[in-house]
Amino acid sequence: MDSPKPRFSDLMDLVRRLRGENGCPWDRKQTAGTMAPHLTEETYELVEAIFAGSPRAVREELGDVLFHIFFIANLYRETGQFDMADVVADIVEKMTRRHPHVFGDAHVNDDEDVKAQWHRIKGEEKKTETGGSRLASVPAGLPALMRAYRISDRVARAGFPGSEGPDRLETAERRWTTLKTALARGEKAGISTAMGEMLMELVHAARETGVHPDTALSDALRRFQARFEAVERAVEDQGRDLDDLSPGEKSRCWRAVSSAASTDGLPERR
Repeated sequence: MDSPKPRFSDLMDLVRRLRGENGCPWDRKQTAGTMAPHLTEETYELVEAIFAGSPRAVREELGDVLFHIFFIANLYRETGQFDMADVVADIVEKMTRRHPHVFGDAHVNDDEDVKAQWHRIKGEEKKTETGGSRLASVPAGLPALMRAYRISDRVARAGFPGSEGPDRLETAERRWTTLKTALARGEKAGISTAMGEMLMELVHAARETGVHPDTALSDALRRFQARFEAVERAVEDQGRDLDDLSPGEKSRCWRAVSSAASTDGLPERR
């Protein structure tokens, strides 16, 4: 007979034992602040597992993230601020409130209506909470590319005037010209400013085309890494070391790998 699977209460009991008087010295000295970086790291590992397409890895990383969530919730329980039951109650209430077409009388026609409704409700909530800008609730700690996309999306939803469609690409071209001028002059501050404006314009363009820039960049990075690793393997197959190749040899090897990738496809190593 199979043994019963652990319950969520078992995980909380485990966390409390780790934090208990006879628990783990490392776990006992942790705070929410010291645990936050670990949660961020585990979340990125979960995202990587999802894109790698490995259910077994996703299952493991989900467990790591869940452990950290329970651990941090328990830290707040110890100070009497809230516990995991409060966290669950809050999210159930929030998701119910933000889905009035499921739990209420609201009507939507498609997923675009759902998104518009979601952002409208969320905007009303955040405005009430912060009493300030629509952008105030965008976390400052987000990676810059993700934060740029969130801000671009909120500004657009507010109907802020700006170049759209083909005009957006013309604006990007002007930003590129400004960047080239700054590069030619060697103006470090100007280069940084122009580079930032160029990147922000590309974020706007990505949003308008329905592409998340973080996803696009992650895909490009995977392809780039796969090609670079293919170059390393090609050089190793020749019995040579990459550091010993001349710049010209490295360029030729890169072009050869890139050409093969564009014609035959290059498997990605993950």
